[in-house]
Amino acid sequence: MIITTSGRPDENLIKSAIEIANEFDSIFLRRNKKAVDHLKRENDDDILVVGKNRMELHFSDSTEPLFFHPNSAMFRIKRIIKGEDDPFCLACKLEKGNSFLDCTLGLASDSIIASYVVGDKGIVTGIEGSKPLAFLVQKGLLQWKTGLPQLDDAMKRIHVKNTEHLAFLKECPDNSFDVIYFDPMFEETIEGSVGLQPLKRIANYSTLTKETITEAKRVASKRLVLKDHWRSSRFAEFQFQVNIRKTAKFHYGVIDLNK
Repeated sequence: MIITTSGRPDENLIKSAIEIANEFDSIFLRRNKKAVDHLKRENDDDILVVGKNRMELHFSDSTEPLFFHPNSAMFRIKRIIKGEDDPFCLACKLEKGNSFLDCTLGLASDSIIASYVVGDKGIVTGIEGSKPLAFLVQKGLLQWKTGLPQLDDAMKRIHVKNTEHLAFLKECPDNSFDVIYFDPMFEETIEGSVGLQPLKRIANYSTLTKETITEAKRVASKRLVLKDHWRSSRFAEFQFQVNIRKTAKFHYGVIDLNK
């Protein structure tokens, strides 16, 4: 992966891009007014473009870049503020001050909702196995301005960790999180999810295992929640109680640890 800047960088932006290149052990190239497509063709590599307000990862063989954005969290939080139900919140049963572990962070949409719900006394930690994606999301959560102070504050409270979730769980003490959440890549593709195409290029495709669920049961004190395609075999395999939502393309499964 090659690191460069947006079109008209100042010295501070160039310095930031060089630091990122060093962190990734990558090459930094000055933009020199060249188009990103030109840099991709010239170097036959992915390009991370560092801008003042956001970063974009341009894949060498794709025209659609990947960048952080709050995604559905924007309109979901507006609905929650109005008092409307959110299926994710209903499944997790989060309360103010709870601790929440997202084992499959992705673009952090659900973790943003969790952070808003648990508030500033709660804890939200997101695990992401892909280093470039974890980096994009970590920076984006701090930089993105939505115009909703509640949402901006919620994003800044999320702790992003670049590691494999099983390795992280093994290091956790018993009952160290109230709720543990899994949203793995679906076994079946949902038609119309075009916006997820750039994410699929870089996502971690490691599957859930019996060992992972066993560790999660040890680490969680209240419940495990799994979001998956409505036809997924994982609900039955790991004995999640499914919250069936008519017409929905994905369901939430729950293991209540207090029963």
